[in-house]
Amino acid sequence: MANTLDDRIRARVEQFASELAELIRESAMETVSVALAGARPSPGRGGRRAAAPAPAVRGGGRGRPAASREKGAKRPPDEIERLTGRLLDYVKGNPGQRIEQIADGMGTSTKELNLPAKKLIAGKQLKTKGQKRATQYFSR
Repeated sequence: MANTLDDRIRARVEQFASELAELIRESAMETVSVALAGARPSPGRGGRRAAAPAPAVRGGGRGRPAASREKGAKRPPDEIERLTGRLLDYVKGNPGQRIEQIADGMGTSTKELNLPAKKLIAGKQLKTKGQKRATQYFSR
């Protein structure tokens, strides 16, 4: 009797393992075909497919859309001056923030704030504390 029960358990485990191996193989083949050909995977055994994952968003959806300048074109001086003024006002109201936090608060990108921040630091209107990404900005 113990032999029969062991045999039945072993048979079920082997059946489960073979089904699992087949499903893993199918999944790997679908992943490879999607990656190589951009094809949609078939629904497989389960009937309906799961919903597709949400598309990735670069930058976490922060900031504003890019300006309509050509690539590599310089920003006009008046735009830089406006941004410099906005940056100074923001830092006066929110001292001690890092550039990433300032950019989020202002709704712009850190890349756009680099030049105005450098101008304000050179003009001694802003002072900094810290290094690299840990730099905090304060108004004078």
